[in-house]
Amino acid sequence: MPKFFYVTRDNKGKKITGFEEAASQDEVVSRLQARGLWVISVLPQTKTTHPLLDKIEGEARKKPLRQHFRVRSEDLALFCRQLATLLGAGVTILKSLEIISQQVSSRHLYNTIQSLKKDMEQGLSLREAMAKHPKVFSEFWVNLVESGEAGGNLAIVLSRLAGYLERNAAFRKKIVSALIYPIILMFAGIGALLFLTLKILPTFAELFKGFNITLPLLTRMLMAISGFIRRYILVMVALFAIGLFLFRKYIRTQDGRKMYESFKFKLPVFGEFFRALIVERFSSNMATLLESGVPILYSLEITERSVDNFVMAGIIQKVKEEVRVGKSLSRPLAESDFFEPMVVEMVTIGEEIGELPEMFKKINTFYQEYVETFLARFTSMFEPLMLLFMGLVIGLMVIGMFLPIFKITQMGGR
Repeated sequence: MPKFFYVTRDNKGKKITGFEEAASQDEVVSRLQARGLWVISVLPQTKTTHPLLDKIEGEARKKPLRQHFRVRSEDLALFCRQLATLLGAGVTILKSLEIISQQVSSRHLYNTIQSLKKDMEQGLSLREAMAKHPKVFSEFWVNLVESGEAGGNLAIVLSRLAGYLERNAAFRKKIVSALIYPIILMFAGIGALLFLTLKILPTFAELFKGFNITLPLLTRMLMAISGFIRRYILVMVALFAIGLFLFRKYIRTQDGRKMYESFKFKLPVFGEFFRALIVERFSSNMATLLESGVPILYSLEITERSVDNFVMAGIIQKVKEEVRVGKSLSRPLAESDFFEPMVVEMVTIGEEIGELPEMFKKINTFYQEYVETFLARFTSMFEPLMLLFMGLVIGLMVIGMFLPIFKITQMGGR
């Protein structure tokens, strides 16, 4: 019969650890709870080396270490996936952290894992150790780990968390990839316009000074714009930088953030896109939390703190208050006027058939596809519009520069 290592606390908060033989982790959890103990962690113990352990240790010896300092989302997703895999294979948590620490690319994450090991060796649970590093492990992380430790299914919860992190990372990559080309095209266009304005137009202006002619209106306008930009470009750049700094400082305040977010949601066309992004994050968080066994009120509370949007956080707070007094989740969602009827209907069905996590997954999939489709259409429309705009502007500039030359040529012919 397999042996399991457990970490528990009694009613006075005293930590109790030990080994228990049982047919499964669930049986160990039931026995410990019957003794009045609060279960923190139940992990299988193996005396033999697991093939997976040899493989990962071998990769750790080959992989170059700590290539960058900051902790990227990809680093966290890989760390979570490896930890879930090792724990699921029966490797102890301290041994798992030791193996993973030898192959992480982030110096900061390496130091954090070393700190986790040290804290756990001194008697802290994984949740308590992670809570000491809020800049690396969000509250979302910490609460899911606590749920896994309490239920004795930490490996399963970490596997779900890893899937959540991997899906989010892949989704962000798709968004960034879709926006790279329009951004490059926009900056290339601005650069071309500045080159023509600051270099080419002044050259033609000097050339025309040698001729005693009245320049066409379009040419005079272009020369005036060029002269203004050349004269005040440093002032304009400074004012833009100051304005951007003040704007960013203002939107970090609560009132500024609320006003900025409300403004984004009211934008034509793009308002629905920003709304879809927020609903996508909300549904993703709720699906992962509920699937991991976190109660609905606690899930709403965690999502409220991790959604990173004041408007949505306010809505979730009202929803949470309604659910606390016994109302269904779908009713306050409908009353918020933020969610589409489709979302409300799917949540209603999920509550009725007891499949709320699955319904939130479907909502999340729908909004991810909506965002990807929107970006694909935006990119396909932006390119020809940008090229058309650039063609018109550059065409006007070229016409403005050559009109005086045509006039000089006609004068010379006479």
